[in-house]
Order: sequence, then C-alpha cells, then structure tokens
Amino acid sequence: MGQLSGYPLLLVFLGGVCAVFLACEIGWQLGKRNESKGVSNHIAALEQVLLGMVALMVGFSFLMALTRFEARREATVNLANAIGTTALRARLLPEPTGTETLKLLREYAQMRTALSTSDKARTALLARTNEIQEKLWQHANTLSAKDKEIVPTGLFIQSLNEMIDNQAKRLAELRNQIPAEILIALFAIASASCGFAGYASRLDPLRSRLPAVMIATSVSAVIFVIIDLDSPRAGLLKEDVRPMIDLVAGLPVIKDE
Repeated sequence: MGQLSGYPLLLVFLGGVCAVFLACEIGWQLGKRNESKGVSNHIAALEQVLLGMVALMVGFSFLMALTRFEARREATVNLANAIGTTALRARLLPEPTGTETLKLLREYAQMRTALSTSDKARTALLARTNEIQEKLWQHANTLSAKDKEIVPTGLFIQSLNEMIDNQAKRLAELRNQIPAEILIALFAIASASCGFAGYASRLDPLRSRLPAVMIATSVSAVIFVIIDLDSPRAGLLKEDVRPMIDLVAGLPVIKDE
C-alpha cells in the first residue's frame, strides 16, 4: 500500500472507516440545521454524482487489487514449478554436488512457505535466500568448469537461472501494491459522498438516517476487501503458499550423515 504499508491493516481500515462515518454524521448534523429548506433537485443530482464517483473509484481500486492478487498467486506457482524442475535436474548431477544441491533446494522451498509479517524476519529470510542462490550458483559454476559439454549440468544451470528469475518476479509482485494516494483518494471521495448522503437524508422528511448509514457501511466493507486483497502479508486473504507446501512434500528428505 505504498506509504501506508508500514501501518497495520486494521489500523488503516479503522482510520478510513472513522473518517467515512464522521463525515456521514457531520452531513446529518448540517442537514438538521437546514432541514426547513427541503431537498432541491440540485442536491439530489449532486448526491447521485458523488455516489457514482464512489462506485467508479471502488470498481477501479478493486480491479487493481484483484489483478495484483492474481499476479502474486501466479508468481508463486511459477516459482514452485521452477524449483521443482531444478530439483529434478539436480538428481542428475554427480555426487556429492547432487545431494548438497537437493538439500539447499529443499531449504529454499521451505523458506517460501513462511508468511513473515515483520520487516526484520523478511530481511533475514531474503538474506538467507540470496545466500542459498549464491551457493547453488557456485555448485553450477564448479561443475561447468570441470566439463563444459556435460548435458545435465547445462540443464541444471538453465533451470537454476529460471528459478532465480522467478524469485525476483515474485518479490516484485509482492511489493507491487496499490499506491497510497489512490487509497487516500478513495477514502476521501467515500467520506465526501457519505457526508453529502447524510446531509440530503436529513433534509428530506421522507428519508431516515438508515440509508446513509447503510451506504457508509457498504462502502467501508468493500474498501476493506480491497485493502485485504492488496495486503499479501496481513489480513484474511494472505499469500497462497500451498504450491510451495505441496512442492516441499514431494522433495526428498536428505539427512546429514
């Protein structure tokens, strides 16, 4: 969420909800002062325009969040496939390089199943990831230096390179979130429209307070889904690591002698 990523998901959502409902209450109180004037056609038209803008912004933001959510899931599947292919080709390597490579790949895949929420844990995980990638590349470099014509080594290097590339793409997708400016604009427009809906509801003697409250509640709920979709490390819809879990279950367990 851009600059909002450093704040807890629930705190960001509650702050936005408070702004929406506060605007609704302010609009209701302002309408109470002017309820004798009644609702004009201009006020009704403006209310519809503002609610239309909210619908447009919500649809636009939801599409952005859903697209990023699907891209992260696809990146995880691609990385799991790349690790699996590398592990299969590692079995063709001469010993003891093949065994050492499989142990590193299993640890590498297990690390991908972690859902760390703290920056410190993610930094340590990334450092260990880079360390394992470097060790794997050193193994490949050593084998290629011994015999540049060996087919298994060439296939292993190809899949290892694809694995590293897919890991970089996965990290990029995890960091690719909706800019904070869009979410702030979404909350601002929602607050303005809900505030005006409260104002118009108070002016109309045939309308109660309930519709404005229902609008504010519905908009806030949809915004929560958008933020949740856009937050791979927090909330209810976390990053799907089941492909990695299935991969780890299928990799051979190599015990230290």
